[in-house]
Order: sequence, then C-alpha cells, then structure tokens
Amino acid sequence: MIYDELKSIIDNSDNIVFLGGAGVSTESGIPDFRSADGLYNTKIKYGNSPEEIISHSYFMAHTDTFYDYYFNNMVYMDAKPNVAHFALAKLEKAGKLKAVVTQNIDNLHQLAGSQNVLELHGSVYRNYCMSCGEFYPLKDIINSDGVPRCKKCGGIIKPDVVLYEEPLDNDVWDKAYKAISEADVLIVGGTSLVVYPAASLVSAYRGDKLVLINKGETTYDSLAKLAIHDSIGRVFQDIM
Repeated sequence: MIYDELKSIIDNSDNIVFLGGAGVSTESGIPDFRSADGLYNTKIKYGNSPEEIISHSYFMAHTDTFYDYYFNNMVYMDAKPNVAHFALAKLEKAGKLKAVVTQNIDNLHQLAGSQNVLELHGSVYRNYCMSCGEFYPLKDIINSDGVPRCKKCGGIIKPDVVLYEEPLDNDVWDKAYKAISEADVLIVGGTSLVVYPAASLVSAYRGDKLVLINKGETTYDSLAKLAIHDSIGRVFQDIM
C-alpha cells in the first residue's frame, strides 16, 4: 500500500518539511482558487477578474472595492483547522517536522498548534497602516465601515498579504528555502504547484524522498518518490 510507504517514510525521519497550498484548507470550508468551485471560477459583481481585484495596483486605485471583495471572499474567521493541520502539528511536537511552509493566509496551521510556520503570502490576521505602520489585528478592521483607517493617523490600513504585483518577504523566503534544502523528507500537499515563485521551492529540495499529495496531477509527479492523488485530509487521517 502506498499509504504504508508514506507512513514508513515519516516514521523513519526526524527532518521533514511540509510545503502546502490551498488544498490543505478546503476541508476547513475555505475555497481554493483554481478548481471548478474555486474563487477564480466564480462570478463576481465588479466586472473584473479576481486576479485583478487582488492586485497591488487595484488595491491602490480602488481600495473600497478591494476590501468589499476581500472581506467577502478571502477572510474566514470561523474556519477551524482540519485533520491535516492537526496531523502536521502533531508531527512537529514529536520532533519530526521542522517547518510548515504555506501559501495560505488563514492562520489555521497556528490554530492547530504548529509553531514554525513560514507564511509565504502573509496572513489576513496581520494588518498595518500604510502611513505610520501601526498594527491592527483582523478583529479590529473586519467590521470597518468602508476602507479601514488608522486610529492614530487616519492612513489606509493594508492587510499583510502578498497581492499580485508584490514581492514575497525575503526573510520568509530565505527561511523556507533553507528549511527545504536541508530537509530529509519534503511533503508537498494541497497544491498543484503552478503558483510561482512558491512552486519553485520544490527545486531547493536535495533529498530523495519527495512526497506529493494532491487531488490532481502536478508537473513534479515524475520526480517524486510518492505521488498520491487524494485529499490531504484523507491521507493524514489514514496514516496518523
């Protein structure tokens, strides 16, 4: 059984890194982007594509419309961690998992108990004034009337998420690259590996135990020791 082989790989390693995407959180009720029911395939009222709305230039030019879309489609305050999040936290606590590198912005890994989480695309739970840098948690801006404004200076508050046209945080990227390059096992889950530069992190892995868990095929399947086409929650449910 392929699941038995995955369990053996995990049992015999204490230097695992997990690289995850939107598929990790779909079982928590958060939609992904590119599936048939994903955000990019849903009709929106603005006449613009989701990719355009969540870009830096659109945020700067149409901040009110951006926030209307953002709060209604990308923020899920009631979402709870699922079995995959808890399994990864358990592996970290056991000393096996060294880092979670995630493309998600939902904070669910942390809510499940993971400590070393490298958020490539930021987090909806962190927000900053663009003028003075004042920090605002999500709960302080989620019910804003219109564009969230800084209570100190009146500046526009921006979510600490990486929008289209914006670079990734260099420090987070360097830590992710280092963790993956030093890993004995790299488990990639819930991502089709088409979003760059995040997908390019797979090339940093130098080991021979690449495991891919995704409902659909990826361009990296042929390079993997194991390629499992199933939901990541079901896979972790079976092996933990």
